[in-house]
Amino acid sequence: MENLVVMKNQQAVTTSLQVAEVFQKSHRHVLEAIDSLKEGVAENWADLFYEDTYVHPQNKQTYRQIIMTRDGFTLLAMGFTGSKAMQFKLQYIQAFNEMENKLAYPRIPTTLPEALRLAADLEEEKAQLKIENEEMKPKALFADSVAASHTTILIGDLAKVLRGNGVNIGQNRLFEVLRKEGFLISRKGTSYNMPTQKAMDLGLFRVKETSITHSDGHVTVNKTPKVTGKGQQYFVNRFLARSDN
Repeated sequence: MENLVVMKNQQAVTTSLQVAEVFQKSHRHVLEAIDSLKEGVAENWADLFYEDTYVHPQNKQTYRQIIMTRDGFTLLAMGFTGSKAMQFKLQYIQAFNEMENKLAYPRIPTTLPEALRLAADLEEEKAQLKIENEEMKPKALFADSVAASHTTILIGDLAKVLRGNGVNIGQNRLFEVLRKEGFLISRKGTSYNMPTQKAMDLGLFRVKETSITHSDGHVTVNKTPKVTGKGQQYFVNRFLARSDN
């Protein structure tokens, strides 16, 4: 029952694999239950669930899993009934609360490695805020500075950057456009929404891998596409050129 909720990309989340384990359900059935929700929440899907993969500890094969936010889990768990399921739901709610409290009130570092990690995180946050603040620099200077930056951002944050530069687009629509134009993989499966080889060759994305150790000792690997500095400049210029036509 450990690690019900983990921190990923500064957000409290859980996984379909962990839900299957805790609620003693087949992982395949949990995935089917999540997929069945997709049509009803199509517009908000990317805010609730997103595709990911994990490596099975025995056969070392890569399989599909889904990461979900608190709201995504709540929507899924509505279909779980019974007194035992209710206990598990309450445990999840408590776990989400504890993780979100940690995010809101981070622990003061007590060791040198923790202090260095905190300093690096703060620098990354400052760089990202600088990118998102449309009033700090003109668009041309923004593009030049971002191209040389080593800071990577989430695709959802790229949508914010684009809006800050006058492009009217949200996260879900951006994912759709990037899939349609061949920058993200559109084929359903473990690689869904991962960068295409073309996008990787252009240096537009990096894939961040995060290992999560579960209570039974098996390890899953979460993969998250992040937009490089070069990618941020590329997509800002691409969308601005399109809006000018």
